[in-house]
Amino acid sequence: MIYSRLAQLYESVGSTTKRLEKVAILSKFLSDLSEKDREILYLLKGNVFPDYDDRKIGISEQLVIKALSKSTGESKEKIVKEWKRIGDLGEVAQSLAKMKKQSTLLSTKNLTTEKILDNLRKLPSMEGQGTIDKKIFLITELLVSASPLEAKYLMRTLIGDLRIGIQDSTIRDSLVESFFSHEDKKEVQKKIQEAIDKSNDLAEVFEKCLKKNSKELEKISLQPGKPIKVMLAQKVPTIRDGFETVGKPCAIEYKYDGFRIIIHKKDDKIILYTRRLENVTKQFPEVVEYVKKYVKGKSFILDSEAVGFDKKTKKYMPFQAISQRIKRKYDIEKISEELPVEINVFDIIYYDGKSFLNEPFHKRSELVRKIVDDVPYKIISAKQIITGDLEEAEKFYKKALADNQEGVMMKNLNAIYQPGSRVGQMLKIKPSEKDFDLVITGAEYGQGKRAGWMTSFILSCYDEESEKFLEIGKVGTGISEKEENVEGTEKTTFGELTKLLKPLVIKEKGKNVSVKPKIVVAVTYQEIQKSPTYSSGYALRFPRITSLRPDRGIHDVATISEVKKDYNK
Repeated sequence: MIYSRLAQLYESVGSTTKRLEKVAILSKFLSDLSEKDREILYLLKGNVFPDYDDRKIGISEQLVIKALSKSTGESKEKIVKEWKRIGDLGEVAQSLAKMKKQSTLLSTKNLTTEKILDNLRKLPSMEGQGTIDKKIFLITELLVSASPLEAKYLMRTLIGDLRIGIQDSTIRDSLVESFFSHEDKKEVQKKIQEAIDKSNDLAEVFEKCLKKNSKELEKISLQPGKPIKVMLAQKVPTIRDGFETVGKPCAIEYKYDGFRIIIHKKDDKIILYTRRLENVTKQFPEVVEYVKKYVKGKSFILDSEAVGFDKKTKKYMPFQAISQRIKRKYDIEKISEELPVEINVFDIIYYDGKSFLNEPFHKRSELVRKIVDDVPYKIISAKQIITGDLEEAEKFYKKALADNQEGVMMKNLNAIYQPGSRVGQMLKIKPSEKDFDLVITGAEYGQGKRAGWMTSFILSCYDEESEKFLEIGKVGTGISEKEENVEGTEKTTFGELTKLLKPLVIKEKGKNVSVKPKIVVAVTYQEIQKSPTYSSGYALRFPRITSLRPDRGIHDVATISEVKKDYNK
């Protein structure tokens, strides 16, 4: 397909904030595609690989700016200045393409989506001497052939910020409109969502939709080795409220202060994924060994939580103490020895050729306890009771807190597993309900002894309807002034946050900067109040950052509906 056609679609979809209008525009576009266009589905979300693939384009803004400079003849300094003024590298590329000063030796020709995918897919695998020049060449080759509009969206695709508000749900509803007008729309919508959840591959789902028979979607199945999104819990303030929602009796389990690890086994191969679908097998070699030794089965997908503990005292440690293991690429054996984890398995999604997504929780839980040999401080099945008695549940809750865990989970015994959904049949109860995961979207540089650091941070929640991030407050507490982040410490430092946020700056005005939403933090607060100051219409009173959450993605943050719900309480 000619890339200009896709670029025009981006422009049309991005020009409206109304979801139904986005669906109408996209459904018309999809209905004209054929099987050979299947991989365009990845580009619709600004990706070049399916969601299950942990390869990313992985290009820094600095490298993209070099390529843009080479393709347009403008200096890097001018490009950076324009970027800070406009706040969008895509619009900078569009503006420069309109007044391109010089051509290169490369021939100019019509860009195709195939060429875009081919060039961009080469980028992640490049390494060794001369890599940067080779990457710049591949990007420049595309830019010199791009029209201004194409340059705008090519640039946004490169830096992973398409800005048009297309999510899986938008594509799902557009597929319904495009190919299933003759069937029950709600039923088809459900089947498409299930297919997306099982495969994490929009191109595969699109192929099935082309056949215009929703039964084809049922042929998509779970595959060990192919990551899927995890099921998420809703919050309730008390055990009593939890019983009212999930019913009696229910399963009550520890809510561990760790991070999700989804364990896949296919034949003799073990693969570990985070909730962000990142492959962390290399970072946790000891976990691979635990699974091989202590879990029975030829193939399976387990949902679990990794929790750190002190080697000497055997006391469980908070998430922040072991969070650095998620991103660590070097000295793996050393850090696994210094910061050991225990794997707590609480669910199973697939086992020896059979999907367990639609099996009731009590059956899934029984299977976990059947196949996992409990070896404390290595791998165990999650601590659990099944009860409808409030006093017994409260006693278990206090024991979880005494064991340095966050609280408890309450689960409906008959609930199915719903990947990617925040469901009401799985609830979390913690001592204080007043906490959120939020994303940083802005910051302010400090003064005096804090000069050079970002010291005040704008926090944002997510609006599922408009698919935008909405500001909800500013925070500068809970962060350490120590420049070095000592291994094993729990506090995040100003220096650490500044280092993470600097490459994400998209606009500067004096000491204030806007940053690309990427860094997720856990935040506690005293209360929520209405406020005209922030775009959400709400403000957090006395917010405090408690930890960085590298295991969480930007769409894991609290939604505006959750904020409203907590405000009304």
